[in-house]
Amino acid sequence: MPSHTAPNDPAIHATADADQMNRLLAIMSALRDPQTGCRWDVEQSFATIAPYTIEEAYEVADAIARNDMPDLKGELGDLLFQSVFHAQIAQEAGHFTFQDVARTMSDKMITRHPHVFGDQSNKKSAEQQTADWEKIKAAERADRAETRTLDGVAVGLPALLRAYKLQKRAARVGFDWPDVVHVIDKIAEEAAEVVEARDTLTQDALTEEMGDLLFVMANLARHLKIDPEAALRAANAKFQRRFEGVEDKLAALGKSPSDSTLEEMDRLWDAVKADEKARKNAQSATP
Repeated sequence: MPSHTAPNDPAIHATADADQMNRLLAIMSALRDPQTGCRWDVEQSFATIAPYTIEEAYEVADAIARNDMPDLKGELGDLLFQSVFHAQIAQEAGHFTFQDVARTMSDKMITRHPHVFGDQSNKKSAEQQTADWEKIKAAERADRAETRTLDGVAVGLPALLRAYKLQKRAARVGFDWPDVVHVIDKIAEEAAEVVEARDTLTQDALTEEMGDLLFVMANLARHLKIDPEAALRAANAKFQRRFEGVEDKLAALGKSPSDSTLEEMDRLWDAVKADEKARKNAQSATP
């Protein structure tokens, strides 16, 4: 059985910067102690913690998108804690420790950067370094007996991001449209099939056609060198900002969306967009 940290262990109350990683590990160990720990923490497993890990990663991305550095500091801490939590569960089961995780990551970064830590030139372009990185990762996949082109693209990724990565991987072996025009033509084809499915096919068939359309949209983003997840996050944020602007304008009239009509909300939506454009123009005109 792995040892656990008592709640009064000095490591938990360390204040020096150099001790903070060990402090966090000691706190995690104390939280998981079967006798003196937190019952919720003790009852968790890899599977129950995984959704929180994903959520924390998105909250990091959200803080970055908002350029909120104090919040980013906290969210990075939350994400680090998720790694510590998983490592503690693994240690208790005899699989590996947090130190093993850190060692594996350090070894991987050294191996994948021979132009920094090895004898290769560090004068290579970013494109050449990316190509070298992909070759090294391909060799690592081969060592794990992942011999198929699409092996190793994580199933647990958000569907839009996974579509992007699957297409990127297939493109490396030449399975790709030659230009953006062909992708746009395919989008028009898939959109027409969605309309047909809506009128003539079952809900399952409509779902399949909608999936095909979204998949090709991800491919268009890749051809345009756009991260589809980042683009959609920005679109979500813009929609929320503008809809809340509509709510604010309705509130000034003593109304709420449920008291309004689609025509009125659409008119206010256009007004919100015009306000945003005016603000941008004023900001760009400011010396």
